[in-house]
Amino acid sequence: MASKSTNSNNNENKSKKKSSSGGSGWSLNKVSFYTICAAAIIYLVSIILAAIGGKVAGLAGIFQNIAAAIMVCIVAVNAWRYVKNKPTIWKVLYVVVLLVIIVGIIIPLVL
Repeated sequence: MASKSTNSNNNENKSKKKSSSGGSGWSLNKVSFYTICAAAIIYLVSIILAAIGGKVAGLAGIFQNIAAAIMVCIVAVNAWRYVKNKPTIWKVLYVVVLLVIIVGIIIPLVL
């Protein structure tokens, strides 16, 4: 009987370890969800500003770029997790692509 209870305790411990997605910690999935929500709000504000027109219409593009930058940050973290164990050429490609994206977001804001 003791072996049955030990096996059931081991199974319970294994199942407890697997269910960490609903906890209070900040997993990348949770951060991604809140980032998407924040980006949606930013895009709604930019749509409203574009509809108003005038001087505030220029702010719409700025808000869209801010939303894109926030989402790129989340994607960059996931991409780094993929690339970190790859050969050096993958890491170089990651840095080059990330720099191109950052420049592509910043240059329109400055011009």
